Amino acid sequence: MDVGDLVEIHTEGTKYTGTIMPSLDENTIVIKMTNGYNVGISKEKIKKIEIIEKGEQPKYELPPLKISKDPNLKNISILSTGGTVASRVDYKTGAVHPAFTADDLIRAVPELLEVANIKGKAILNILSENMTPKYWKMIAEEIKKEIENGADGIVIAHGTDTMHYTAAALSFMIDADVPIIMVGAQRSSDRPSSDSALNLISAVKAATEPIKGVYVVMHGEMNDSFCYLHEGLKVRKLHSSRRDAFKSVNTIPVAKIDPFTKEIEYLREPKKQKNGKNVSINTNLEEKVALIKIYPGIDKEIFKFYVDKGYKGIVIEGTGLGHTPETIFDGIKYAVENDVLVAMTTQTINGRVNMNVYSNGRELQKLGVIGCEDMLPEVALVKMMYLLGNYDLEEAKKLICKNLVGEIKQNQMIL
Repeated sequence: MDVGDLVEIHTEGTKYTGTIMPSLDENTIVIKMTNGYNVGISKEKIKKIEIIEKGEQPKYELPPLKISKDPNLKNISILSTGGTVASRVDYKTGAVHPAFTADDLIRAVPELLEVANIKGKAILNILSENMTPKYWKMIAEEIKKEIENGADGIVIAHGTDTMHYTAAALSFMIDADVPIIMVGAQRSSDRPSSDSALNLISAVKAATEPIKGVYVVMHGEMNDSFCYLHEGLKVRKLHSSRRDAFKSVNTIPVAKIDPFTKEIEYLREPKKQKNGKNVSINTNLEEKVALIKIYPGIDKEIFKFYVDKGYKGIVIEGTGLGHTPETIFDGIKYAVENDVLVAMTTQTINGRVNMNVYSNGRELQKLGVIGCEDMLPEVALVKMMYLLGNYDLEEAKKLICKNLVGEIKQNQMIL
C-alpha cells in the first residue's frame, strides 16, 4: 500500500477505515479517517489490512501561480519557522505539507490576496519546543532583511508552545517602524476545527496597519468570530489545546480583528509608526540565564548548581507577591555573592510582585533579589538575557525593573 490509498485496518476487535498518510515512525501506520482526524496504529497490533481503493500519489511540486502585485495593497513578508499555521492540505491524500512559498500560502488561504501582496519564505522548520536564542537571532536578522527590502509588515508563522518567548525576544532585539506579527495555530489545517486560516488572515491584516512593535494574533474565543491582537510582551499561552489559548496578561488586547470582513477594532492605543521603515537590531544575548520555579521542598543546591555552571542570571518564579521558602535563602545568597543577577517574578500570572508586604519579601530584597513588577516570568528571562548581553552587572540591576519597551505596566487592566 502507498500514501493516498484508502484502506481498512483490522486490529483485535476494532476496524479502522481511512486514507494512508505519511508517517515519521516506521513502526506506526497513520490514516486519516472520514471524520477528518488522524489516527496512528502500531504495526504490532494490526491483524489484517485491506486496500479498498488505490489513491493518487501526492503532488509536492505544483505549477507557479501567475499573480501580479496590487499597487493598492501593502507588501507583507510571511516568514515561517515551523508549526501548523503555515501549511497546506493535499486533499487527494489528506497529507499536510509545509506552506513556505507565497504560492503555497495563497493556495492554502486564497483570501490573503484580498488583504496584501504576499511574499513567503521559510527560515526554519522546527517544532517550537526546539526554539533557542540562536534561532531568535536568526529570525531578527531575517526580519531586518525583509524590511530593508521593502516589506511594509512582517508575519512570523510560529509554533504556539514557545511563541510568547520569541515575541518577547524580538521585542527587545528589534527596533522597527513596521508591525511584526507572530501567529500560530492550535489545530492543524487538516482538521475540521482548524484555526490556522483565520489566524493567518487576521495576522496579515494586522501587519498592514500603521502600527509598530511585536504582537501575537490568535483566536479571541473558541468559535470563529474574531481574533485578538495581543501585545507581544504581555501575552501568554494559558491553555494546552483551546483555540483561544492566548490571553493578554495584566492588560487587555490591543485590538479585535474580524477575519471575514477584514475590519479591525482597536481596544487601546497601539504604538504608532513615525519614521517610515527604519529598522535596527541588537542580537547580543547572554544565554546563561535560568528560570527557576519555586515549589514546596525546593533544594537550595539548585541555585548553587547554576552558579557553579557559570550562569550569569537567575529569574525566580516565586509564590504570591514574590516569595521563596527560607530554606533556600543560603542558595540565593550564594548566587548574589558570586555576581549573579537574581530577579523575582510571580507564578500567579496575573498581578505583580510586591516584596515589601511580608517579611519574607523584605528579607529577599536584603539578600539582593530584585522585584520585576508585573513582568511575566518568560519575559523577565528574555529581558535578563538581553540586559546581561549588553550591560555590565550593576547597570543590568538598575534596568531589570525599569520599563524599556512596554514589558511593565503601571496601570493593570484585566479581562
